[in-house]
Amino acid sequence: MRILLIDNEKEVRELLKDMIEAVAPGLHHLNEADGVVTGLQKINAFKPEIVFLDVEMGDGTGFDLLNKIPHPTFQLIFTTAHNKYAVQAFKCSAIDYLLKPVDITELENSLQKASNNIDSSNLSKQLAVLMQQLNTKDTGDKQIVLKDSEASYFVKVSDILYCEAEGSYTKFYLNNEKPIVISKNLSTYEELLGIYGFIRTHHSYLVNASKIKMYDKTDGGTLILTSGHTVPISHRKKDYVMHLLENR
Repeated sequence: MRILLIDNEKEVRELLKDMIEAVAPGLHHLNEADGVVTGLQKINAFKPEIVFLDVEMGDGTGFDLLNKIPHPTFQLIFTTAHNKYAVQAFKCSAIDYLLKPVDITELENSLQKASNNIDSSNLSKQLAVLMQQLNTKDTGDKQIVLKDSEASYFVKVSDILYCEAEGSYTKFYLNNEKPIVISKNLSTYEELLGIYGFIRTHHSYLVNASKIKMYDKTDGGTLILTSGHTVPISHRKKDYVMHLLENR
């Protein structure tokens, strides 16, 4: 498998090569580049199947490079120093990333996921979501990618009514659409959607606060949504939820 490493730091490229050889010895043909210009040249000549791409480089960013590729056909793994906002955008777009210094177990997992998805890429659409996340201030128009081993769903955050835990899975209820079940737990999406005003009302429920129509005090407390759905509030969460609703 052809893998291209694009990073302006030679030490990082050498470390990534050593790690890849350690977890998959002799299975990959590796090449490297040190920036936007050389990265584009290598992508055109080498035709990589997987690209490890640094975010910040000497002659531009990884996003600058991707903007010059209309229809990328490779699997993409960003490598980046910790940047909370960028990481949030990566998570929302379901594009894989590794934080520097790179952990070898996380690299192995990312490499395995990329290898499994070689023939089924939605990268162009995922990149559109990523750039929207990075550039758009209006949260109402933003999308997230709900992705599991079976499919990828591109969903507007404002269309999500609430999420319900089903064991280690999460069920998304949307405006005028069938529910979507994703093989990730509810806590994953509590972290991801919290900045958009989603609140945990119960161990098993995460609610879009903008969709709450009223609070029904009967039967221990229930939220009525604009869609007509009802969502319970646990006794433990009641004061917290009421405080958030009163101050939104």
